[in-house]
Amino acid sequence: MAEIRAEMVANVFKVNAAEGDRVDEGDTLFVLESMKMEVPVQVEDPGRVISIQVDEGDVVQEGDLLAVVES
Repeated sequence: MAEIRAEMVANVFKVNAAEGDRVDEGDTLFVLESMKMEVPVQVEDPGRVISIQVDEGDVVQEGDLLAVVES
């Protein structure tokens, strides 16, 4: 299982996946917004989304858990 974590303090601008979705390497799970820049959060390995821990509009801190993906 892979934990997808925030790399910075940001707003969750867009959630592109739902629990149970299959994802491929390079798919964008989230778009974070920080200092008017949009930062995609991508999957490193293919798998299935087990849980989504944030909603659009949430504010996340560096290291916060965004999602869990099972290979």
